[in-house]
Amino acid sequence: MNWLGSLQQLGRAVMLPTMALPAAALLLSFGSLPWAAWGAESLGTIATAAGHGVFYYMPYLFAIGVAWGLSNQGGPAGLAALAGMFIYDQVTGTAGDGEIQPSTLIGIIFGLVSSLVYNRFKHIKLPEAIQFFGGSRFVLLIMGLFSALFAWGMVGLAPRIQGGMESFYELTVHLGGFGLFLYGILYRVLAAFGLHHLLNNVYWFQLGTYETPDGTVVQGDLPRFFAGDPTAGDFMAGLFPIMMFALPAIAFAIIQEAREDLKPKVKKTFMRSALVCFLTGVSEQIEFAFLFASPYLYIVHALMAGFAMVLTYMLNIHHGFSYSAGFIDFVINFHLSQNAWMLIPIGLAYGLVYYFLFRWAIRTFGIPTPGREEGSALEGWAGNIPYQAPLILEALGGKDNIVQVESCMTRLRLTVYNDRQIDANALKLLGSAGLIKLGGGNVQVVFGTYSELIREEINKLMQRDLPRVLFSAPVQGRMLPIEDVPDDIFAAKLVGNGVAFIPDKGELVSPVFGTVMHVYPTMHAVGIATPEGLEVLIHIGIDTSQLKGPFQAVVKEGDEVEPGQLLVRFDLGYLKTHAASLATPMVITNPDKVKSWSYAPFKSVKKGQTSVLSVVLNESNPGGREK
Repeated sequence: MNWLGSLQQLGRAVMLPTMALPAAALLLSFGSLPWAAWGAESLGTIATAAGHGVFYYMPYLFAIGVAWGLSNQGGPAGLAALAGMFIYDQVTGTAGDGEIQPSTLIGIIFGLVSSLVYNRFKHIKLPEAIQFFGGSRFVLLIMGLFSALFAWGMVGLAPRIQGGMESFYELTVHLGGFGLFLYGILYRVLAAFGLHHLLNNVYWFQLGTYETPDGTVVQGDLPRFFAGDPTAGDFMAGLFPIMMFALPAIAFAIIQEAREDLKPKVKKTFMRSALVCFLTGVSEQIEFAFLFASPYLYIVHALMAGFAMVLTYMLNIHHGFSYSAGFIDFVINFHLSQNAWMLIPIGLAYGLVYYFLFRWAIRTFGIPTPGREEGSALEGWAGNIPYQAPLILEALGGKDNIVQVESCMTRLRLTVYNDRQIDANALKLLGSAGLIKLGGGNVQVVFGTYSELIREEINKLMQRDLPRVLFSAPVQGRMLPIEDVPDDIFAAKLVGNGVAFIPDKGELVSPVFGTVMHVYPTMHAVGIATPEGLEVLIHIGIDTSQLKGPFQAVVKEGDEVEPGQLLVRFDLGYLKTHAASLATPMVITNPDKVKSWSYAPFKSVKKGQTSVLSVVLNESNPGGREK
């Protein structure tokens, strides 16, 4: 599946230039106001010109964005792609008949070639006499030569390629509703793999041509819609009922079918997701809530989405968006639409069908959507992102496992050395809605709209070499803050700082690498010294030091232990009867060595599970010597 990984990287890069479109839509909407009646006609003229300017230079933005995205943010690659586009425009304008204009497809080609040249030759060394042209300058030199030759060849090929694309578009139009039905299904299927941007780029930016009154030629369903083409919008209008109504209805169905004890947490998460989807059209967090739990239900969803495209086509509804089919774009671009008011009753009908269909399916087939089993709810974000990022990085296999980390609006897009090192359960507990492995080390992790912020924090961690110690869960059960332990000494952190657990299985395992310092006589507590100099105490239950018999240690003082290694077996039933509490603190007894603390969400954990606690040490090493 390595080719899927390559497509993932291309899809991410192709999506990058579209970030400029919302600004263009806002400017065009602003320019459409009746400024002439208000005596400020020039404001409308300037805003409209600015908005159309974004679409006019969209091929150049694609060239820069694709080159920048595929070269791991290599600035010279983007500069070389832009220079190539300038050369292409000049050569085709001089040698051609003046009708050849740069398109988004040409921009993507230049971005691809520039990134390939940059990745291959950015460190090239030439003989000393001409080393001035080595390194990044060599990339610009190669792209300049390539651009001139490519443009010269395109003088003859461009009309044929354009003719082929027009023929393909005419075939799609000839298929009518069936073609849109297939598009709607493909959109939803590819969205599961994060590859829908590739499909959309073809239909939204390359198929169909429209000449504006001033003679400017624009291509693609999206630019044509904003340029005033009355036939544009077919490949966008049908998405509004799905994004604004159907998917939020799924969120409401998931909330209603959640267990009563988990419903408050599920409601908080999915009400937010429903609002985000309704307003902006960002839908992954809702779709991933049932994609893996019930692929067959997702297929039904894809078919329904395809039918929505057919329905809007049959009713001659034309509407478009700058980013996605949410309420914000619905309102901003309403003045350019045709029959768009009908999307509201269609969407309401779709919402009702989806709500009752999903409630019936979840209940009838026992689909484990969030909130129907312990630990399955997508929690609201627990804590600040900077404090959660170290745990997410560890769940991804650690810094040494990361080759590259990027993001789009809703998911991290990573390349890792070994995707088997990724802890899917830990990521789920940290707020991930889904994990997709595309092969070749290419992985996607859906975190919703937090993804970009998480990427930034992970990149910061990748660039810093902080002395950090990560802790696994020492028991299976539920994690809770140390302040919630029903013991004044532990709760006041007089013994040390850390977390606690309510075990539901009678086994204690090591949370860290280290050496056993103490096994207390009754074996109710174990002390471990880590290589970094931290002293960790794990105390099974409260007021258990006088109990004899329920504990059986399998390690002794001086033993080397590793995360997940069994330390003590204990009689859980006996402790439930005789201990003051099952709360099991795990504390660092020398917290002065710790600079900062990061905690996973306080919820159910499995013994040996990574990423429940992460601490950054002070600037001295374990032995107390300055670094």
